[in-house]
Amino acid sequence: MGRYFDEFEVGQTFKTPARTITDTDIVNFAGVTGDFNPVHTDDEFARAGPFGERIAHGPMLVGMSFGLLSRIDLFDGTIIALRDIKWSFNAPVRIGDTVHVVAEVKQCKPGKTRTDRGYAEFEILIVNQTGETVQTGSAGVILSRDM
Repeated sequence: MGRYFDEFEVGQTFKTPARTITDTDIVNFAGVTGDFNPVHTDDEFARAGPFGERIAHGPMLVGMSFGLLSRIDLFDGTIIALRDIKWSFNAPVRIGDTVHVVAEVKQCKPGKTRTDRGYAEFEILIVNQTGETVQTGSAGVILSRDM
């Protein structure tokens, strides 16, 4: 079970386990979203491009970051909604890269009219195996309170 709103404090930091990005991840994401941009799906096209090889879809890592955060029981069963999100894509993520997430609580506000929930904002960093921050973002979530 995930953490309840009242279990978060501004300044808390959480680090997830790592995950290696695979060709299957990219192919599956392309199939689910319909985004078959050749920079992600065509070896020859991508080899001639600016990255020299295929790269992962940027939004795929956004979703994976929430999956990795779920692996440390941050939100499972306690999150009510993703309220807002802001994201930056700083560097390409390649097949074979291994990433993890570091999330810091930036803000916590209990509900005013709905006291059974609260709003928490997290700064999220996706870091690769060399320590490079490849994506950064912030996400505001509505969480249940343990009442």
